[in-house]
Amino acid sequence: MSSERSRDIYWRLSNLYFWFFALLGGLLPYWSLYLQDQGYSYLQIATLMATIQLTKILAPSVWGWLGDRSGQRVRLVRFGAITGSLFFAGVFLEPGFYGLLLVMLAFTFFWNAILPLYEVITLRTLGSQKEKYGQVRLWGSVGFIGAVAGVGGVLEVIPVHYLPWLLLPVFGGIAVSSFLVPSEKGERKERAPSGSLKAIVTNPAVISFFAMNFLLQVSHGPYYTFFSIHLEQHGYGKLPIGLLWSLGVLSEILLFLVMHRFTRHLTLRHIAVGALLLSMVRWILIAELTDVVLVLIFAQALHAASYGALHAVSVQYIQGYFGKHHHGQGQALYSGLTFGAGGAVGAWMSGFLVEGFSTSAAFLGGAVALVLAVFIAWRGLESPPGDR
Repeated sequence: MSSERSRDIYWRLSNLYFWFFALLGGLLPYWSLYLQDQGYSYLQIATLMATIQLTKILAPSVWGWLGDRSGQRVRLVRFGAITGSLFFAGVFLEPGFYGLLLVMLAFTFFWNAILPLYEVITLRTLGSQKEKYGQVRLWGSVGFIGAVAGVGGVLEVIPVHYLPWLLLPVFGGIAVSSFLVPSEKGERKERAPSGSLKAIVTNPAVISFFAMNFLLQVSHGPYYTFFSIHLEQHGYGKLPIGLLWSLGVLSEILLFLVMHRFTRHLTLRHIAVGALLLSMVRWILIAELTDVVLVLIFAQALHAASYGALHAVSVQYIQGYFGKHHHGQGQALYSGLTFGAGGAVGAWMSGFLVEGFSTSAAFLGGAVALVLAVFIAWRGLESPPGDR
């Protein structure tokens, strides 16, 4: 591949990551504040926020299966981008709690199809240059930071009620960028040996991998659902809230740039256990020392461990264990069982903890989930084939 063509492919792949995570940057930090402004209770907010994760249980498996069977992943990504955007428009009808619940379920079912399919597209397009995945993926983090800071700054001068309007241009960016990725040639999946997928998912090490990631995402439930509300309760404005979210993702970008150095000297298992321990520290600091700005800054820098390192490790686990025959289904299971089921359970349980106690109690609950995750990773996790 020529250097000019390589650069062209790099920017085409990076573009959708930028816009996809820009939408997350406008949605995750501020959607709970928007819902609070609309008058919903903490438990209703947790339920609505959980839908963002809930549809990941089913959607990636459906779309991953279609992608593996047809080979038309790029077309499916385009379909998900456009259809998801159309369903999101239902928010402007202000349909009430149950109506909004249906709108978010429909919107996220198509929107959550995009990333697992696109991860497979990216890795296959990179081919023998898979080490460039981190450089491509970091543009998602750049998009997230830009949206968090930009939307936070705008919301300092206009009411949060207008948040859905601020997200519209980002939906346009996702739709346009989905058409910049070169179309695939309808490559169909080779028939894998019968029963091979069952053998993979019943491997004790693979079960431990999914259990660890499930608990990791349970621990993130309070963060993605109530972190902004938690900061607002402690006197932080919307721009400082946005900057703190951005700091977390900035640390993630820096981690992606140097991740290859860690994998040269440490096994994926050791990286995973270390990152889980740092994540536990992060939730405790946010729960107990929110008013100490320097401590909060340090806690947000640990996002490099709780998301960046563990996601990069997990992508390599999926590749190592599932191989090319079941790569799409492996990616879908990872998204559904961890980000989907784990994230939804974490968001919902955090709603009960906040409703009954406080936002700090929810973060401490997340730390407790990681105690079990560390035990599972230490005892049951094994490095995938090819890892030293």
